[in-house]
Amino acid sequence: MVQNVIFDTDPGQDDAVAILTALASRELAVLGIVTVAGNIPLAATTRNALKLVELAGRTDVGVYAGADRPLSRTLVTAEHVHGESGLDGPELPAPSTPPRAQHGVDFLIETVRAHPEGTIRIMALGPLTNVALAIAKAPDIAARLKDIVLMGGAYFEVGNITPTAEFNIYVDPEAARIVFASGAKITVLPLDVTHRMISTPARIDAFAALSNRAGEAVAAMLRFSEAFDRRKYGWDGAPLHDPCVTAYVLAPEIFEGRSVNVEIETGSSLTRGMTVADYWGVTDRPKNAIWIRSGDADAFFSLLADRIGRLP
Repeated sequence: MVQNVIFDTDPGQDDAVAILTALASRELAVLGIVTVAGNIPLAATTRNALKLVELAGRTDVGVYAGADRPLSRTLVTAEHVHGESGLDGPELPAPSTPPRAQHGVDFLIETVRAHPEGTIRIMALGPLTNVALAIAKAPDIAARLKDIVLMGGAYFEVGNITPTAEFNIYVDPEAARIVFASGAKITVLPLDVTHRMISTPARIDAFAALSNRAGEAVAAMLRFSEAFDRRKYGWDGAPLHDPCVTAYVLAPEIFEGRSVNVEIETGSSLTRGMTVADYWGVTDRPKNAIWIRSGDADAFFSLLADRIGRLP
């Protein structure tokens, strides 16, 4: 059965792999791509999303610009990881396709309301600003969604932008708090699992060996962006975060997790954006998310390579 999905994203090389994988997958109907400021500012994330639909030969998928700043914070970006363009590595042409005129938040609301209840999944790869704005403006959509599958947070791995916080949640913790309190069904792919999905040189070479434009672009993207994390962690490769969302939607059997309560810290300067996951059930707070802790890295990379290989 084909699943209806909407991306909310801030591309970003790892976002790019997640999006390209979905655009190549017959099991997914990508209804639209909504961009948000995060890894880089909004104009660049929107331009990158347009580059990706053109690279995939999928200009039928509309790109909608969303929020250009967090709800109440100064925007923090990550050009030190992704480069000034956000997609540094390959030489991708400037897009000729324009973004759609409708604001991304309004597109989210209108699209969820236009489809039967329980038939749309939001695949969130960046700060949750757009999703929070949509829920605040139209609270009914939280119950209408099938679920929200997001990359963000950490419990066992703690943080990657501060000692206590993962980047996507840190950029807009107030938005994350709204989303986790919304009552929507949520699955979280945190650093706890993404840090197990290591893009080793051999795995990156496998994308290049596909010998198509998309495979060569993915290899070039990862060789650029993964260099930062290889230096930081000292691993034989670097974690590939956002594609875990697409892989989970396509093949949830690759992953393991449990239902937990997740609360978002917004008050402390030391722990801003921390995802306080009650993994061991030591409180009576209601469970509001499925927290994924582990996954099969070989199956994950095999799935990505298979789908990227289907693209031009």
